[in-house]
Amino acid sequence: MVRLVLRVRMISGDQLDVSYDDPDAGTDDEALDRVVAILGQDSGVLRSRHGDRTVVLFGRGVASFEISPRGAVL
Repeated sequence: MVRLVLRVRMISGDQLDVSYDDPDAGTDDEALDRVVAILGQDSGVLRSRHGDRTVVLFGRGVASFEISPRGAVL
């Protein structure tokens, strides 16, 4: 299982740090490609976690996201 930590910037300008777990991806790059494909669709929905809460991100509301080698602070 691959876990990515994403810093997401919303269209409103707010930012949010979330983690995304992908049990099917073998590498970080495969998981990242899946996140890009999901959020790149108009109807894309990404289920992620923020602390102990489940967060659903809709592709239409996401302006950008970044991944750093050390990850975002949760």
